[in-house]
Amino acid sequence: MPLSLFIRLVGACLVAILLAAGTGRAWAAGDGAKPSTPIIAAAAAIETDGAKTRFKVTLSKPVTAQVSLMERPDRLVIDLPEVAFHLPAEAGRSKEGLIASYRYGLFAPGRSRVVMELAQPAVVSGLTTSPDSTGAATILTIELSRVDREEFRRTASGSSAPAKEGPGPAVQATKDARPVIMIDPGHGGIDPGAAASSGSVAEKDLVLSFAQRLRKKLEDSGRYKVLMTRDQDVFVSLGDRVRAARAAQADLFISIHADSISGGQDVRGLTVYTGSERASDADSARLADRENKADAVAGVESGDMPDDVSDILMDLTLRETRGFSHGFASRLVGEFDSVARLNKNPHRQARFQVLRAHDVPSVLVELGYLSSQKDLDLLMSEEWRAKMVSAMSNAVDRFFATRLARRGAAAVLP
Repeated sequence: MPLSLFIRLVGACLVAILLAAGTGRAWAAGDGAKPSTPIIAAAAAIETDGAKTRFKVTLSKPVTAQVSLMERPDRLVIDLPEVAFHLPAEAGRSKEGLIASYRYGLFAPGRSRVVMELAQPAVVSGLTTSPDSTGAATILTIELSRVDREEFRRTASGSSAPAKEGPGPAVQATKDARPVIMIDPGHGGIDPGAAASSGSVAEKDLVLSFAQRLRKKLEDSGRYKVLMTRDQDVFVSLGDRVRAARAAQADLFISIHADSISGGQDVRGLTVYTGSERASDADSARLADRENKADAVAGVESGDMPDDVSDILMDLTLRETRGFSHGFASRLVGEFDSVARLNKNPHRQARFQVLRAHDVPSVLVELGYLSSQKDLDLLMSEEWRAKMVSAMSNAVDRFFATRLARRGAAAVLP
């Protein structure tokens, strides 16, 4: 049997197997119905042909794709109906032709997105869907052609701009006198965050798992109403995370992250950050700058962030809120000290966009560094995570014990 025919048959079998095993939701191109069978992306390939590069995705059924270009940095955004990506872990990491790299994932419920970083200015010169040679799958082909900077700029400014932000997390307004805590697992969906050097662990998955454990611990106490900015692998913009906390009238916002540093095996330990216009040190400023680019990673042009201080009343509220934020950060560091390896400077400050709510005490907790094998081993340890969750829960109890004593605990205790 010819090798090419064998490869096509293997590909068709893989699609069939994934179709049989897949679960989830999706909608086919051209209609709004959501059949029970999901759309599956079983393979992706890049072909180069002189000044042209073709990106091909093997899908279980036809889709309608919408494309748009973005500048600074140069990107191609491909919006799709919800797709289950069954691609190798290394897919999209290496430069080929006009494509420097690409990432993919759930952008919002019912919507997936592929974001390509372009190695050179390029425009879409072709977009087709066609059955593969076996008829068992559909190949979506997007052809890119190299152009000069001026043509790219004109095309990008005239293309249909992608949605600024996905729909924000739903917040249910219920009558509940207990303190409201908003837990924010960082990144998600098309934005994977940091990754271990092996590529086997993504920040978005690790922090979601930790946040769910923390939510359960706090809910089990019965003392708090606990919400999350995301409870699945979906993208949520920085602005929507802040807006969700404010809409819920949260009394505390805890953002969970786990960073990575290139070549930083020796850099490790847990760090707690609070918001500030001026960073406490250069490393914190660099970290905040990276985290603040999360929307750009997902191909989102962020609008103005909420809560820019514009009057004296807001400024006074912000000062009081940051005082509470610092108080909670100190309690966290105190609780962590006996159960975790802390960074040499465990409480730092920087201008994190996700900590911008002027009326919600907010902290960002970096659980450790995925670039450190020692930290990674701890982050993957059930025993260590249980200790950390208990320490955070204790810090929350101490924080609200102080605040409730000032304004009367009887009105807010269960």
